[in-house]
Amino acid sequence: MEPRFQSRAQREASIVDGHRPSLLRRGISRAAVPACVTGTVLLACGTGIAAAAKAKTNSSTPTYAQACGTKAVTLTGDFETGFPDIVNLTKLFSKQYPKVHWRINTNAYAEITTNAPLVLAGKNAPDLVRLPILEGLVKDHLLLSLNKYYNEYHWNKFPSSVWAQNRTNGSQLNTGNIYAWGLNNQVTGIYYNKALAKKIGMKGAPKTLAQLEALFAKAKKDGLTPIETWNAVPTGLTFPLQQLMADYGSVQAINNWAYDKPGATIDTPANVRAAKVLDSWIKAGYFNADATAQSYSGAMSEWTASGSKDVFLFNGNWQAGSFDTSQPGKYGFFAMPPVKAGGHVAAIIGPLQYGIAAKAPDPSCTAYFLNWVSTNPAARKLNVEQGGAPPIGPTALPVPSAKPGTNTEESIQVGVAVAKDNQGMGFITNANGSIYTESETPELQSLFAGQTTPAAVMSSIQSAYKSEGS
Repeated sequence: MEPRFQSRAQREASIVDGHRPSLLRRGISRAAVPACVTGTVLLACGTGIAAAAKAKTNSSTPTYAQACGTKAVTLTGDFETGFPDIVNLTKLFSKQYPKVHWRINTNAYAEITTNAPLVLAGKNAPDLVRLPILEGLVKDHLLLSLNKYYNEYHWNKFPSSVWAQNRTNGSQLNTGNIYAWGLNNQVTGIYYNKALAKKIGMKGAPKTLAQLEALFAKAKKDGLTPIETWNAVPTGLTFPLQQLMADYGSVQAINNWAYDKPGATIDTPANVRAAKVLDSWIKAGYFNADATAQSYSGAMSEWTASGSKDVFLFNGNWQAGSFDTSQPGKYGFFAMPPVKAGGHVAAIIGPLQYGIAAKAPDPSCTAYFLNWVSTNPAARKLNVEQGGAPPIGPTALPVPSAKPGTNTEESIQVGVAVAKDNQGMGFITNANGSIYTESETPELQSLFAGQTTPAAVMSSIQSAYKSEGS
């Protein structure tokens, strides 16, 4: 997403009382998480977490007064730009609990990944922070273990699979203590402009990759932009690349690499083939010509602009709520089609993670807020409507329904299909703390510019990956 780097003074100056409207340093290796899909609406795997934190058997949970006290409280949050749902959840919380005030700072994803260690180690560490990668922060003792709150709020009632990516011992995932909490389930796919798709003869979601590519070709022939993307730091070309990797290769192999399983490699014949297909799309002119100069926010502005000629967009359901609200009925959403009809449907999927700083001024009240988001009916409804994704919470609670025909409903259906095929992927950009901005982005920028080859891209990314883990 769009990089926006600030000095500490600028960061502090940008934090104001109330609300402002609105995917680390050296990574530590991770073990592969179970081959299951995370999320309340998705399938849960059987791995429990009792070994890390055994839940209490009584049904009581801390009251607001016990968690937040009886006096006025100011909580602070460092959130990602472009996600209004978390900001509006804090507003809804303050409406229900007027003594709680929030000071919110929002930053682009690239800045969060780069500055998280400094922010969390600083004297003004936030209570709640959007987390890109866990292990390095945990190893440096910058995050608070949530085991205590897992027990107090009976989070054992959540699907056990949601904790797989939220626990770590500082070097591996799915082992050790819990350090992250998931706001909702994120899933990737392809948006399309319904009116433009109809003009090029699209009569339904393509069933095969060949059908999708035929639509790209027709759009190009008709003077439209087949695919809108961003290729500034950090690049958005990782979305179609990873989907192609899943089409031509194994989701398990991708996850092994994304979670640092020993011996895993991205430099495989299947992944090189995927990169070659991506390269063919670039050479065919299927992407917007200004992609390398385009930020995430810039791409979203072009996509939603009046008179836009963009037909398709590889992105995730975090945009669904915004699209449904700002331009209802304009866009559709479908899963990346497989190479062969009837093949597995794969997607990048996982919880949108938040954590409590080890130096948080009020961790108890912050944890109360997290539990409230997971269990309060109004909060869960807002999560679906504005977050475009099903909330994570106790399995006994109903998932609020999405309006029929919306991007939100369609993205939930994609998540269900991915779960059915057990084809959820971790994001290759999160393999370690620097791989996205320092290797994947420059390599894909060079590919876009015709300055390298698909094979060289994969070889270079693997070399950087091995160097980071050495």
